[in-house]
Amino acid sequence: MNAIADPAKDTAAIARAALEEAARAARAAATTLAGTPRPVKDRALLQAAAALRARQAEILAANAADLAAAPDLTDAFRDRLTLTPARVEAMAQGLEEVAALPDPVARVLAEWTRPNGLLIRRVAQPIGVVGMIYESRPNVGADAAALCLKAGSPVILRGGRESLRSAAAIHACILEGLRAAGLPEACVQVAPNTDRAFVGAMLAAAGMIDLIIPRGGKGLVTRVMQEARVPVLAHAEGLCHTYIHAAADPAMARSVLANAKMRRTGVCGSTETLLIDRAIAPSLLPELVADLRALGCDFRADAAARAILPALPPATEADFSTEWLDAILNIAVVDGVESALDHIRRHGSEHTEAIVTGDEAAARQFLDGLGSAVGMWNASTQFCDGGEFGFGAEIGIATGRLHARGPVGLEQLCTWRYHVIGTGQIRP
Repeated sequence: MNAIADPAKDTAAIARAALEEAARAARAAATTLAGTPRPVKDRALLQAAAALRARQAEILAANAADLAAAPDLTDAFRDRLTLTPARVEAMAQGLEEVAALPDPVARVLAEWTRPNGLLIRRVAQPIGVVGMIYESRPNVGADAAALCLKAGSPVILRGGRESLRSAAAIHACILEGLRAAGLPEACVQVAPNTDRAFVGAMLAAAGMIDLIIPRGGKGLVTRVMQEARVPVLAHAEGLCHTYIHAAADPAMARSVLANAKMRRTGVCGSTETLLIDRAIAPSLLPELVADLRALGCDFRADAAARAILPALPPATEADFSTEWLDAILNIAVVDGVESALDHIRRHGSEHTEAIVTGDEAAARQFLDGLGSAVGMWNASTQFCDGGEFGFGAEIGIATGRLHARGPVGLEQLCTWRYHVIGTGQIRP
């Protein structure tokens, strides 16, 4: 009697075989890419940027097809998925900005001489093969490709099913750049489909993939952290806070908060919770709420805030731990810097927090007391972005405690090795 094939096992085996083929090709490309001089890498990036501009109509048509195939998306998700001429141009400019940055590979990070005369150098080197798993935002593929290429590491990209056509159109432009520079096409590869089994194969690919970077919702990141047998550079939720201190300039507070919440609500640097000092809440909170309501924002407020504005919807404890990625703002009234920090420690994700104040001592207390990757003083949390930090682009915002924190750019995509230079020394 013939055994009945298990479709799930067949799917997993096919995905594993596809991943192994991609990883072998990436490993071969890694040897070439690690020793590629900067002008060659930069040529690939500049040619890819030119291709993005030349193929803009194709990219937008592919993106329109992706959007049409997913009519039930939330407004925030649709915003992240949508490409426009301006966003395609921003992708192209991002590649050009990465090309303009110094080569991060082979930099001497530190050097010192031991008493025995040995010269020791710490030298930057590529990480190896990177696996990038991301959702919804097609431009992430272009950013990841640019950064990994310049940092000397081949990358295997697996985007979300909603962005499949857009990702393929962008990848075609990256390949055009690689061919123009004479680099292996395996330097930047994309998953052959959006089957979840391919993600499982990536997570189990110890020895084939050197680093996994997930970029997406809580479900994706949780799965990666739980299942990965490969080191992970995690991008957690963006539960960002803006704290308006008692010494804040009211006009600045209104401007910064409006931008931090409403510039783009679907990005991880968007403020999800407003913390405001009790001393100024009665006078300033009504103005802040009116500003944001005029921009289409809704609210969830604690009892102290509702005592000032009774019409505000009440907030639950769960609301303060929710990354809305939408036009919804939590509001809590606090009693000074330590009270604000305590709220952030209980509810935050160690992503980005901001204080608005004219009191330098309060600002220092706040910034020094944070455990978060990024702290800001008198600036919108939406500045937490690799481009805004001068990195050209970013591959994500790292919120873990090891290797890299905050926007991950070229330097953070390198590890290091040591060169030890002697004059015949032997160890006694």
